[in-house]
Amino acid sequence: MDELNSTIQQPTEYNDDDIKTLDWMEHIRRRPGMYIGKLGDGSYADDGIYVLLKEVLDNSIDEYMMGYGKSIEVTIEEGTVAVRDYGRGVPLGKVVDVSSKMNTGAKYDSKAFKKSVGLNGVGIKAVNALSSYFLITSYRDGECKRVEYSKAIVTEESDIQPTGEANGTQVFFVPDREIFKDYHYKDEFIEGLLKNYVFLNSGLSIIYNGKRFYSRNGLVDLLNENMTTEPLYPIIHLKGEDIEVVITHSNQYGEEYYSFVNGQHTTQGGTHLSAFKESIGRVIKEYYNKNFEYSDIRAGIVAAISIKVEEPVFESQTKTKLGSKDIGPDGPTVAKFIGDFIKNDLDNYLHKNMETSELLLKKILESEKERKAIAGVTKLARERAKKANLHNKKLRDCRIHLTDSKGDLLEESSIFITEGDSASGSITKSRNPNYQAVFSLRGKPLNSYGLTKKIVYENEEFNLLQAALNIEDGLEGLRYNKVIIATDADVDGMHIRLLLITFFLQFFPDLIKRNHVYILQTPLFRVRNRQKTWYCYSEEERLAAIAAAGKNPEITRFKGLGEISPDEFKHFIGKDIRLDPVTMKKEDLVKDMLEFYMGKNTMERQNFIIDNLVVEEDVIN
Repeated sequence: MDELNSTIQQPTEYNDDDIKTLDWMEHIRRRPGMYIGKLGDGSYADDGIYVLLKEVLDNSIDEYMMGYGKSIEVTIEEGTVAVRDYGRGVPLGKVVDVSSKMNTGAKYDSKAFKKSVGLNGVGIKAVNALSSYFLITSYRDGECKRVEYSKAIVTEESDIQPTGEANGTQVFFVPDREIFKDYHYKDEFIEGLLKNYVFLNSGLSIIYNGKRFYSRNGLVDLLNENMTTEPLYPIIHLKGEDIEVVITHSNQYGEEYYSFVNGQHTTQGGTHLSAFKESIGRVIKEYYNKNFEYSDIRAGIVAAISIKVEEPVFESQTKTKLGSKDIGPDGPTVAKFIGDFIKNDLDNYLHKNMETSELLLKKILESEKERKAIAGVTKLARERAKKANLHNKKLRDCRIHLTDSKGDLLEESSIFITEGDSASGSITKSRNPNYQAVFSLRGKPLNSYGLTKKIVYENEEFNLLQAALNIEDGLEGLRYNKVIIATDADVDGMHIRLLLITFFLQFFPDLIKRNHVYILQTPLFRVRNRQKTWYCYSEEERLAAIAAAGKNPEITRFKGLGEISPDEFKHFIGKDIRLDPVTMKKEDLVKDMLEFYMGKNTMERQNFIIDNLVVEEDVIN
């Protein structure tokens, strides 16, 4: 905590006068997507219920960053959420204003919170408005006040009362099931969120349902937690005022980055990540005094950056991409701030750690050698892909892409990877052409296990898929948020899934690590009577549908995607689409997974396929 306080200017007194009320905004409940992004039901990490939790946690984290409170308690049971921090507590005279009046918050006054995330004064009010029940209690200097709400309307407000509780704020809320239908919180997403918080705030404890999350080494712990290949040299850890970075390399293809601004995980990067990548390449190139290509320097890199920016500007309401050009009103540009730090500290580190310097040089030379070895085939492949992009018979594109500068449906952009003309035809005819694209495979793709990246360019199908996704130079150009593998749940279909996942794991592992790859669930049965049709994804659902349908229902068993008509298919890829995310855990080393699924142990692979024929499950976990 002493280190934290030494690097952060202590704030002035935080009291009722710091709270300022701005103009009212449109009622949140009418357009929740404007404030929290998509709604969802909790099946995906970016669904709205996790944003609600994060908005409450951000206030507690801001208190910790200012030097108040060393622990936060999070309890989630049966869809209800409680967050208790031990900061200063909300000024008792403003508990109602802070929790229910739009654009009211201490963070509008930068003398109190200069470098926080929730600067728009909406966060906790959005949680209140989108909750069927919301309770906030502030404990402050031996006194407390509590206010209860239902859908942002006060139902009970206490007077200021004496208390023996420690200073801080407690928020209890229940997301409104009228808005978040059939929602459920998943531990894996919550724990991932909390881990990032403690990685970015060394010394902070977060207790979630009795489980403690704590980090002593900051971003070093983050890389150790997330790397699925062994680092080639000890992680380089550099810290300065308002900046922390970690850098290493591994024997994986591509580049892997984690970026944060004021504790916010900027999954889409932004000005800070662009500056970080450019600075790494430039400084290392200058250090070795060699005319290296930046792509060779960064091949296989795994790195993270966290910076603090005064009044940051994000390019979306969900704050996933930094748009700020400057560190603050009176500060340098983001590019100069990061560039100067990397130039000084990384250069010094390499001069002082010659063993690391030699290992890094070896990796760069290996990447350069491989790039030059496939330069000819790469050039030809790019020319083919460029021509194909003009009229790619395999791709039926959509209008909206993840890389578009603005729009409400960017994160809905998807591409279905199908096999065979009948399946791709059904999806193509039933898809939403605004944000759903289709890429058709010609039979089973090549088994890329153990091959070099040269095969990506030599194999026409892989080259066109890489071009369609636009990921040759990393994920920043990824055109679709969801890459959906749509195959039959038979032996051939399962094999195609494994071949595609092998391709992604081998050459674009970050695509899976960043939760972009999914398996499409399709119904196994259709049950219908004269009044209603049920689509069933399991034997249990089939039995329930038969019971609901009454006497003599018609039962159809779907044997493949090609048997489902476009009129029916639109029900499975619309708002009720069921997707299983392909994920990786820390213990799932890429090389071990590839060996298991696609190596010589064919019996294990056959057993895996047989065990998963009918159950559309995540094939990695």
